[in-house]
Amino acid sequence: MTRNAAVRRANDNHALWETLMNARVRRHALLATGLLTLATVATNAQAAPLQAYNVDPASVSVSGLSSGGFMAAQLGVAYSSIFQAGFGVFAGGPFDCARNQNYTACMYNATPSITTPNANINAWSGNQIDNKSNLTNRKIYLWGGTSDSTVGPNVMNKLKAQMDVFGTAANIKYDTTSGAAHTFPTDFAGTGNNACSSAASPYISNCSFDGAGAVLKHLYGAGLNARNTGTLGGSVVSFDQSAYLSAANGGGATGYAYVPANCASGGATVCKLHVALHGCQQSYGKIGDKYIQNTGYNKWADTNNIVILYPQTTVDNTSHSTWSSGSVANPNACWDWIGWYGANADQKGGTQMAALVAMVNKVTSGYSGGGGGTPPATVPAAPAGLSVSATTASSVSLSWSAASTATSYKIYRGGANVGTSTGTSYTDSGLTASTSYSYTVSALNAVGEGVQSSAVSGATQAAVSYSQSVTATVTTHYVAGRLTVTQYNQMGAKYGYNANMTLYLCGSTWTNSATCGPLS
Repeated sequence: MTRNAAVRRANDNHALWETLMNARVRRHALLATGLLTLATVATNAQAAPLQAYNVDPASVSVSGLSSGGFMAAQLGVAYSSIFQAGFGVFAGGPFDCARNQNYTACMYNATPSITTPNANINAWSGNQIDNKSNLTNRKIYLWGGTSDSTVGPNVMNKLKAQMDVFGTAANIKYDTTSGAAHTFPTDFAGTGNNACSSAASPYISNCSFDGAGAVLKHLYGAGLNARNTGTLGGSVVSFDQSAYLSAANGGGATGYAYVPANCASGGATVCKLHVALHGCQQSYGKIGDKYIQNTGYNKWADTNNIVILYPQTTVDNTSHSTWSSGSVANPNACWDWIGWYGANADQKGGTQMAALVAMVNKVTSGYSGGGGGTPPATVPAAPAGLSVSATTASSVSLSWSAASTATSYKIYRGGANVGTSTGTSYTDSGLTASTSYSYTVSALNAVGEGVQSSAVSGATQAAVSYSQSVTATVTTHYVAGRLTVTQYNQMGAKYGYNANMTLYLCGSTWTNSATCGPLS
C-alpha cells in the first residue's frame, strides 16, 4: 500500500468514526430533550412479546380510519362477543361491502348496495359471525367529513343505514364535520398534520373536532375524566406483532400500545382496552409514529386507564385474488376489507381479524378483576329482579339488578342465547308482534358463567298498521309536508337530502318505521 493510499484509508476510517460518534451524540441529545421517544428507540431493537394487563374483557372496543374503519366494522359485527363496548368508524363503510361488488363501489362517494351485505349478516349470524342480536346492545360511533372524496358521505350514510337495521338507534351516534376531507379529525395541531380540507399524508388534521374523544366518550360514556393535555404519565411500548400476523398476510413486524401508568403489568387497577386501527398509508412504515402520537387517543387513555393497542400493517406488492375486484396488490398497507387474504376476511377466523382478536385476548388474559388484583373465587350468583321494562310490536326490553363480581351478562330467550350486555339492561329486537317470549339472564366474570335467573315472560304489542306509504327523496318529503324542518335537517344529515326514503302514514304522523315506530 502506498503512503498516499494509507493516508486516504486513515482519513476514511476517521471520517466514519466521526460520523458514528456524531450520530451517537445527536441521539443522546434528542433523548435528553424528549424529541426522540423511547418507543422510537425500541423499534431499533428486537421487540418484546405483547404483554398481558389487568384489562376487563367486557371493556374492549375498536375504532379505525378508512381501511381501519372498514376493519373496525368487520370486527364489531363478526366478533361482537369480543368487542363488547362497541366500535367506531371514521370515514369507512358498510360491513361486507366489497364481497359482491367492486371495492370502488364502496369508495369515491359512490352509493354501494347493502342488500347482499345485510342478507349475509342475517345468514351468517351465530355461525360465520357472532349472533347479530349482540349489535342491539353495542355502542356504535360514526364520523365522516362532508368534503371526503376518497370514501365519502354517501358510503358512510350506507353504513349508518346498515347499522340502523341491526343496531339500536339510541346506541348509534353519527357526527359529520363540514369541509373535512379524508382524514382523522383532531382539535390540536400535531407535528406534520394537515389542514382539515387536505387529504394528504399523514391523513391527520386539526378540524377543531376531537375525534378520539368523541368515539371514546360514546363507547365508554360521557363520564370519562378530562384528557391529559400536558405530559403523559404512561408510555408507548412496542411488541413483536409477527407472532400474530405475518407479512405475507399484510402484517407489520412490530405493533405498539399506549399503556397508562396505572395499567402497567402487575397493576391492581382494572383497565379498559381500545384497539385503534390506522388507515391506508398510515402504517408505521409510512408515517412513523404519527398515528400513535397525533390522533389524541393517548391523551384520553392516560386519565381513564385505557390501554390503546395500535396494530400495524405493512406494504404488500404481491397481487392477491380478491372477492370481486380481481387480482390486486396492497402497496398502501391497508387493512383487508376486500378479500386480499382469504375468502373469510370479514368472518370469524379471517386471517387479519383472528390475529387482532388474538392480540386482544393476550392483553385481557391478565384480567384479575377488582379488589386490589384479587380475582373472584367463584362465578357470580344469578341476577335478581329480572323484569320486562318496555315492549313494542317488535321488541322486548329487560332490566335486572347487578350481580356481585359480574363483568357481563348473557341473555337467553326460550333457552337460547340471544345476546350479551355489559350493563343491567337489554333490548331483544326483531320479534313477532302479539307474541309472548320467555327470558332468563346469567352473569359472567373471570371465573366463568353463573346459573340463569328465574324466567320472566314478555309479550310484544300488536302491530300497528299504516294507511299509506310514499317513497321519495328526503327533500321531496319535506316539500310535500311530510317532514318538518327539524325532521328534514335530521334525515338529510343522516341519509342525504337526495336519498330515497319510504315514509309511512300512521294516523296523522309520518314515520320511516313500517311498524309505526318513531322517526329515526
